[in-house]
Amino acid sequence: MASELIPEGVKRCSGWRFFLWLVPWLLLLAWGGISALLCLGKGLNQTNMSNIFAFALWIVFDLAVIALGAGAFFSGFLTYIVGKKELKNIINAAVIIGFICYSGAVAMLGIDIGQPLRGWFIFWHANIHSMLVEVSFCITAYLMVLAVEFLPNILENRQIQKIRELRIFGHNLHETMAVFAATGTFLSFFHQGSLGGMFGVMYARPFAARGGFYIWPWTFFLFILSAIAAGPCFTILCTKLAEALTRKRLVPVSAFKLLAKMAGWLLSVYLVLKIADYLGWIFGIVPGAGLKFMDFFREGPYGVWMIVIEIVICGIIPAIMLMLPKVREQEGWLIVACLLTCTGIVLNRFLFIVVTLAIPVMPFARFWSYLPTWQEWGIALAVVGYGFLLFSLAYRYLPVFPKEQELNAATE
Repeated sequence: MASELIPEGVKRCSGWRFFLWLVPWLLLLAWGGISALLCLGKGLNQTNMSNIFAFALWIVFDLAVIALGAGAFFSGFLTYIVGKKELKNIINAAVIIGFICYSGAVAMLGIDIGQPLRGWFIFWHANIHSMLVEVSFCITAYLMVLAVEFLPNILENRQIQKIRELRIFGHNLHETMAVFAATGTFLSFFHQGSLGGMFGVMYARPFAARGGFYIWPWTFFLFILSAIAAGPCFTILCTKLAEALTRKRLVPVSAFKLLAKMAGWLLSVYLVLKIADYLGWIFGIVPGAGLKFMDFFREGPYGVWMIVIEIVICGIIPAIMLMLPKVREQEGWLIVACLLTCTGIVLNRFLFIVVTLAIPVMPFARFWSYLPTWQEWGIALAVVGYGFLLFSLAYRYLPVFPKEQELNAATE
C-alpha cells in the first residue's frame, strides 16, 4: 500500500530508511513541543525576554523565515503573472517552502502572544493604527493562500487521483492559480513592507528609525526588496539540498539560472538602496538624535563588524557572484552565493530586532546583551524540524518535481 502512495515512475527509499531519516526532525519537534508547553503553562519567565528585549529569538526566526519564504510569492508571480514557464518545474517546491515558513512563523507567534486562544482578538479588536495588525492580517491571509496553492499538489497523489471528484477539483484549481498568485503577491508585498516599516517608525530607537517617502519609512521598501532577493536564493538552496540528499536531478538547470539571475539583480538594487540608507542614517538621523555612529558600538557584544559582514561579505560579494553568468552557472559557486545572501538577510533582521533593543537611548543607560534560553531555542528550531519533516513527506508522496522522472530516466 505504501508503494502505491509514491508518485508513479520514480523511486523512493524503503519505509525503514525513511523513518530513520525522520527521527532527528521528530526529536526537534518534541523539544519544541516541551518548550512550548512550558512557555504556555508557566509564562515568558521561561525565556530571557524582558522589558528591554520584548522582541527576541522567536521574532528573529519569525522575520527571517518570512523573508526566506518570499520565494513562494515571487516565484508564483513570475510563473503565473509574468509567464516564466520554466519556473513551473520548481514552483511546487517554492510553494511548499513558503507554506513551511509561514505556518512555522504563525505557530511561533502563537507561543509569543502567550494566549493563542485569544489570537482572534487581533482581528476582532483591531488597532487600526498599528502596523502589526496589518502584518497579522496579511500573514494569516497569505498562509491561507499558500494552503490553497499547496492543495493541487496534494490532490495529485496517486491514491487521491482515483477519486474522480477530487481529481476534477484539483484540475480546476490548477486553472485558477493565477488568481491566487496575484492575491499572494499583493498580501506579501504589504506585510513584508510593514514589518520593515514598523522598525522605521520606532523613533525612540534611533538605531532603527528612518526617514521615508510620504507615510512609508525607507525600511518599508528595503524589507520588501531584501525578501524578494533572498526568497529565490532560499528556494534554490532547499532544492539543491534535496538533490544532494536524493542524488538526483530534480529541476532543470534553466529554472535555477533564472531564479539566480533575478536574485542577483534584486540583491544589487537592494544593496545600493541599503548603503544609501545607512549613509543617510549615519550622517542624518544619528547626529539629529545627538549621537555619533560609534556610540552604538562603544561596548557590548555587537560591533561594526556585523554591518561589514551584512553589507560586504553577505551582500556585495554574493551580488557580484549572482550577477556574473559564468559564476552563477557553476553549482558550487551558486550554492555559496545563495547561502551568503540568506545569511545576510537573517543578520539584517537580527540587527533590527536584537541590536536595536540592546543599544541604550539615554546617557545614563547601559548596553544590554541577550542570550536565549533552551526553551527559546527549542521553539525556534522546531520550525527547522517541521520544515524537514513536511518537505520530506511531500517529496516522498507527492509529484513535487514534474521533471524528476525525465531528468533521471537512465537511473530510475
